Amino acid sequence: MQGYGDQIARVERGEEIPNAQNPDLDDDGKPRRTGNMWTASAHIITAIIGSGVLSLAWGMAQLGWIIGVLTLLSFSIITLYTSNLLADCYRSPVTGRRNYTYTQVVKNNLGKTMYKACATVQYANLAGTAVGYTITASISMAAIEKSNCFHRRGHEATCGVSYSPYIIGMGVLELILSQIPNFHKLSMLSVVAAVMSFTYSTIGLGLAFAKVISGPRGRTTLTGVEVGIGLSTANKIWRMFKAFGDIAFAYTFSQILVNIQDTLKATPPEDKVMKRANNVSVITTTMFYMMCACFGYAAFGNEAPGNFLTGFGFYEPYWLVDLANAGIALHLVGAYQVFVQPLYSAVESWAAREWPNSNFVTQEHTIGIGRCSLSVNLFRLVWRSMFVTIATVVSLIMPVFNDVLALIGAISYWPLTVYFPIEMYIAKNEIKRGTWKWIGLQLINSLCLLVALAAACGAIQGLNTALQTYKPFQATN
Repeated sequence: MQGYGDQIARVERGEEIPNAQNPDLDDDGKPRRTGNMWTASAHIITAIIGSGVLSLAWGMAQLGWIIGVLTLLSFSIITLYTSNLLADCYRSPVTGRRNYTYTQVVKNNLGKTMYKACATVQYANLAGTAVGYTITASISMAAIEKSNCFHRRGHEATCGVSYSPYIIGMGVLELILSQIPNFHKLSMLSVVAAVMSFTYSTIGLGLAFAKVISGPRGRTTLTGVEVGIGLSTANKIWRMFKAFGDIAFAYTFSQILVNIQDTLKATPPEDKVMKRANNVSVITTTMFYMMCACFGYAAFGNEAPGNFLTGFGFYEPYWLVDLANAGIALHLVGAYQVFVQPLYSAVESWAAREWPNSNFVTQEHTIGIGRCSLSVNLFRLVWRSMFVTIATVVSLIMPVFNDVLALIGAISYWPLTVYFPIEMYIAKNEIKRGTWKWIGLQLINSLCLLVALAAACGAIQGLNTALQTYKPFQATN
């Protein structure tokens, strides 16, 4: 086992290791990949269908039927297109060697300067997503307590609840799960999380559809919430910008696509399998998004809550609302791990390069648990525990759902989902400046940048307003 751990550390330092003596290793010395289109689709769906789906009805209420539907479709088409461009860049253009992470793809296609810029944005986004998922999971767990309170005491009761115990509980659970070494060991967790995502999305969709059928329904308009008493023109614009950010967050997952592609078997070619997985995942999730957004808006109208399963648009049947919120929490437990694995891997690879002879950094210790065995690395244990602890503390300080999601989406969607995939595609295929294809790609770049800037402004304004009244560690109604 020690020899095997040494081999993995050598690979992380960039050394080539033949696999002739170990059938469990690929040609580059890493563990042999066993993934296929379905496991990749499960990983992607786990990453996409997350807390973002819960805010889509609210986003539709801010934008209205026309702009809301067009925005969802536009984000879907652009995301699918750029994700397939990224799949073509998985292997280095000169050597044909695999790139294990998103940042390595950028480095080998665009150079070290872009690599550093990409790494900064990507890892900040992944850390922010961990905070966002901790907040959302805790809100969903607290919503179960509130739902039961409303059921016992009536819908008009004051049911105060503190998110803090649930945030701490989420942190403790992620502390344990973070010891899973890498993506290759996450397949079952991703499958369970993907099932949970479909479960609560379907429940939310069914409840909204039932409300549309049975009534009474909220008032909807072509342009969304209307300016008037309680809503100024400026606030209407800010809320529209924030809605763009929420939708962008729902489609921000490109930074983990390379890690997912690196789980695929070498044959058939990884890029072709990954494109099929992208198509299945994005089309499936867009159908869910569209139904949740449209039925949610039709059910609640312009008064749609920021999170229609925890904002108590639904009270009954309370057990079904509880089941949906439990599904959200379970899904985000898995999605958290899917998103932070690239960050974990980057730090651990850097440590292995800096201290190749340190047993603390490179040595794997096997612990037997009955018939099973657990591989423990001391550096991994300490570093990942520190990260989860910091993410949990930040979540305790600012549990604001819509504004946090919008800010993360605004900051990360354009560079990671649009800019870098397009620029790498241009560089790899040597598309000349000024050609029609180059102009079209840059037009997509520019439009997405403008939307991202607007969304960031709306999110910062909303976050500033929310934090002026929020008091940490206190129960809220």
